[in-house]
Formats: sequence, structure tokens, C-alpha cells
Amino acid sequence: MVARRSRHLLVWLHVVTSVGWGSQAAALFALVQFGFRIGDTAAFALAELVDVQVLQFCATTSAFSGIALSALTPWGFFRHWWVLAKFAITTSQLYAGIFLLSPRLGDAAEGGPPSPALRVGSLLMASAIAFQAWLSTAKPGRRTPWARHDRQPVASTRAFAFCTAVPAADLLLGEFVLGRSIPVLSLLVAVGLPVIGAVRSRRSRGSGRPAHPTGSASFRSSTRTGRRRSNATPRP
Repeated sequence: MVARRSRHLLVWLHVVTSVGWGSQAAALFALVQFGFRIGDTAAFALAELVDVQVLQFCATTSAFSGIALSALTPWGFFRHWWVLAKFAITTSQLYAGIFLLSPRLGDAAEGGPPSPALRVGSLLMASAIAFQAWLSTAKPGRRTPWARHDRQPVASTRAFAFCTAVPAADLLLGEFVLGRSIPVLSLLVAVGLPVIGAVRSRRSRGSGRPAHPTGSASFRSSTRTGRRRSNATPRP
């Protein structure tokens, strides 16, 4: 029960930050559009405030929690096409937002000529997040060709609790130590999670135990059901 709750808490964090990322991207697009319309730097300054204070944290936390869920659950990274597509889209969005959109938004907020890429980029970001929400809901496509038939084991309760606490620790570290919101811990943990997941999967295959913790319980349940049915059968 505790393990299930810790897993649901990480899923909740991923959903909340993903919705926040999408809504703030839509707000960013609206502010950028308004700035182009009235030709005032105040709109771009507000857009930069939304980007730095809210959107960046939601984006990094959404990406980190998604990576954690892939590493700690049977979904994995390369077993299903929809998970792989979400991973590729998220990586592209983070790169475009950090290295392409944010610098141009800062220049426009300081009075420089606004780049048309701000309109296109913010609209594409909001649209991509909406598409990722559909991927998570519909889960289209089959398993990838390199997906194994065995299931990756579910991680421990401590692993889910630790990954849920990492973004909060990053926020406190940035506010009170670094003076700027930088996802240092999230980046370090995200790099190590795929390696840990691969090691756990190999250990599970080497031990010969069922990869999914409910496998043995399901087998015992089906066995008991079969026995009850056989006992209920009238004898000749």
C-alpha cells in the first residue's frame, strides 16, 4: 500500500507540473502575441517573468518526473513507442526553451527587437505538450522491436519517495544557496536513473525471479481459483 502511494505521488507530481508547463507555455504565447501587437517591452518583460519564475521549474520537474517514472516502473525508456516519443519531444523542448527561446525573450524584455521565433516557439511548445498529453492518455503504437519480453521490475518505495523529493530540494537549493533556480540535483539524478534501471533489470533476469512484483501473487491467486473450481465440480 505504501509503495503504491509513493508511486502515485510521483505520478501526481508529473501530471501537475506537465499541466503547469503547458498552461504557462500558452500564457507565454499570449503575452508574446500581445507584445508584438502593442509594441511595448512590458509584455515581453511579463513573459520573461513567467518563463523564469514558473515555466522553467514546471518544465524541468515534468521532464525529471517523467524520466523517473520510466526508470522506476515497467514502462522503461525504449520498450514502447509512445514513451520514446515523449522522451524525444521533451528533450527537444528543453533544448529549444533554454538555448533558443529564453535568450531571445530576454533581449526583447530589455528593449531589443523581438524575434519572430518567439511566436513560433511558444506556440510549438504549448502544442507539443498537448500532444504529449494525448500520448500519455492513448498510449498509441506497439512495443518497439528491441523491447524484451520480460518486464522491468518496479522500484522500491524509497526510490519513488526520493525522486519525488528531488525537485523540492532543487527549488530550495536554488532559492537559498545558488540564488537562481538551477535543476542541479534533478540533472544529476536523471543521468543516473537509466543506468540504475538497466542494472536492476539485469539483476532481475539473472536471479530468475518474476520481473513484476505482482507476478507471483497473480499466480497464487489463479492457482487458488483453479482449486476452488475443481473442488466445486460434482463427482460422478
